[in-house]
Amino acid sequence: MRKSWMAGIAFLLVCALSAWSGEEQTVKSRIVGVGLFKNGLATIHREVKLPGPGTFMIEDAPDPVHGTWWVESDAKVEAVSALREVEVPLALNGNRDLQRALANRKVTIFFRDGQIPAATGTVESLPLPPRNGTWNRAYEPRGYYGHYAWRNNRAPANSTPATNGFLRLKSEKGGIILVDPGMIAYLQSDGSAEKVKERRPVLLLTVPADAKAATVTLTYLAKGLSWAPSYKVDISDPKTLILTQNTTIKNELMDLEDAAVQLITGFPHIQFGHVSSLLSPGTSLSNFFAQLNQRVGQGHASTLNVVRQQEVSYRAPGSPGLDLSAQPAGKGVDLHYHSIGKRSLMAGEALALDVATARGPYERIVEWNVPDTRDEWGRRIQPSDYQRQQNPERYESIVWDAVRFKNPLEFPMTTAAATVVSNGRFNGQSMTSFVNSGEQTTIRVNKALSIRSRSIEVEEEKGREVIHWGGRAFRKVSVKGEVTVNNHRDEETRMVIRRKFTGELVDAEGEPKKILREEGVYSVNTRRELIWELTLKPGEEKTLVYKYTVLVKH
Repeated sequence: MRKSWMAGIAFLLVCALSAWSGEEQTVKSRIVGVGLFKNGLATIHREVKLPGPGTFMIEDAPDPVHGTWWVESDAKVEAVSALREVEVPLALNGNRDLQRALANRKVTIFFRDGQIPAATGTVESLPLPPRNGTWNRAYEPRGYYGHYAWRNNRAPANSTPATNGFLRLKSEKGGIILVDPGMIAYLQSDGSAEKVKERRPVLLLTVPADAKAATVTLTYLAKGLSWAPSYKVDISDPKTLILTQNTTIKNELMDLEDAAVQLITGFPHIQFGHVSSLLSPGTSLSNFFAQLNQRVGQGHASTLNVVRQQEVSYRAPGSPGLDLSAQPAGKGVDLHYHSIGKRSLMAGEALALDVATARGPYERIVEWNVPDTRDEWGRRIQPSDYQRQQNPERYESIVWDAVRFKNPLEFPMTTAAATVVSNGRFNGQSMTSFVNSGEQTTIRVNKALSIRSRSIEVEEEKGREVIHWGGRAFRKVSVKGEVTVNNHRDEETRMVIRRKFTGELVDAEGEPKKILREEGVYSVNTRRELIWELTLKPGEEKTLVYKYTVLVKH
């Protein structure tokens, strides 16, 4: 007990002397919590304990997103981003490391080309590059000594200052030997070093003289930590499915040790996600203002989504319309934080685990979407037309096996890959969109090849009335359409048929649900959709007829 007390007193005295002398004391920080978005950004909560007044150095300088950096503490703490010489573990992955690690040591170098004699000499100790000047996260500035790299907390592999890429030795006979590292087969040394000095960006935290010991929390958004969800839909039971959510977390930021991890579901709006903070070691004023002026689209990886990862579907395929049966959940903004507990994950590692599992009733259906092949002027969109070639999926008429169910989880499903299995066998994979708890969704499984389908439209033989609208002439055309389905399966099949068209509905068989599509609100023709739900017995065929009129521009 007495030894522990004396050690504590000694530590406080060292801290007090360091603060009095103005010396910068190195301290360790720890990430205590992270919140992961799916777009490569994460909220970081980093904690460091400061023993009292003085200036303290954190060697792992953060790289925050603009506008997200906050320092929270009982004491008034100031933060400075600076360059300092620090000791780092030796990593022999470049000639610059050899120059530092073997400085002042006698070495013998053997070359790949056996005809070149071995070279013996003493590795020169070269000065570190100047401390003044700006830098960025990839490279320090060019100056008298060339350039010197630092990136992502790993040992750089650029050339040593003043060596122009060569390993520089003092010969035993006098003079200088310059060795191309690419020609070295191996070398022998009379000793080695475990650590080398290197100039790196650091974060300095200054606590005023009248403050006491303080715990400082650094909060910011940073790139390099993300999660990718996936779902397994097990339909082995004919009535009840098992929905399992899995996640894979990739850490390219820094080591996590017992950090509280939360997975964030929703559609985050991060307007400056592509802009690095001025506090970041890699940001100069010029590139900061260039990033601010950069126009970023919705598909940008560092702001909104990656390959539609944040897509929100207000009406899933196969559903008859908006589903208002979702369970009320959550308060405030529509971001759901799901905790997976404390995790340790080193930089470069990936973690995969199941997040949640739930059961719920489901229905197997066959879904057929018949696309609208007319433009807003009523004209046919041909297969060779530009808009059809640019978005062919929009005009596909495919019959799909699908699974329709209500989200049985206690939290929303997020946009992710969904794999359907049955009795241990793979059935298919699709993508699910954002689905609230209790809300209905449909996941496609595979093409229904045993359900035959046919869709035709013909112009009825009636007079083509000419109508003038908005200074343009249109022909009013009457159209008769048919959708036919035939069940070649030895079981009853529940069908959902969706037929989109442009024009005014006249009549439709089978009492379909009629929906007015929003995209036709500003065109001369309205856009509509018919939705039939029916059951086909084995071998049964059914034809549904509908009629509408459309104005076709001359």
